[in-house]
Amino acid sequence: MSFILHSRLVSDTTILGDLPLCQVLLSKEALGPWLILVPRKEGLTEIHHLPEDEQYQLMRESSAIASLLENSYQADKINVGALGNLVPQLHVHHIARFKADIAWPGPIWGNTDGTQRTEELQLALAEDLRIELSNITGFVSA
Repeated sequence: MSFILHSRLVSDTTILGDLPLCQVLLSKEALGPWLILVPRKEGLTEIHHLPEDEQYQLMRESSAIASLLENSYQADKINVGALGNLVPQLHVHHIARFKADIAWPGPIWGNTDGTQRTEELQLALAEDLRIELSNITGFVSA
């Protein structure tokens, strides 16, 4: 079985590239930089279903993404979460949060208006992030 990205992730994100374990996606939601890591493993729904070495690799990649968002965007807080209630495929959200964002200080789920970036802004942010991601060992741009 080969890796196939869930259709909802395809429609709601832009693929930025790959890290050793995960595909890196940029959410189209117009709420700060919002990156999503998706392990390239078919049928995976939970972190604890990964072999131990891949759990560690996911944590390394997650930490690198969180550091990138914190350092490059001076976020007030980095929210990291793997919910999967609507999209069962394992994916981990990394959201740069700011005291001025629409949902602060609450969670983003159910507290935004769902506005998406324009295609032009999405492409520009994606290119900026690909440059930043190129500093992470093993990143291959899409």
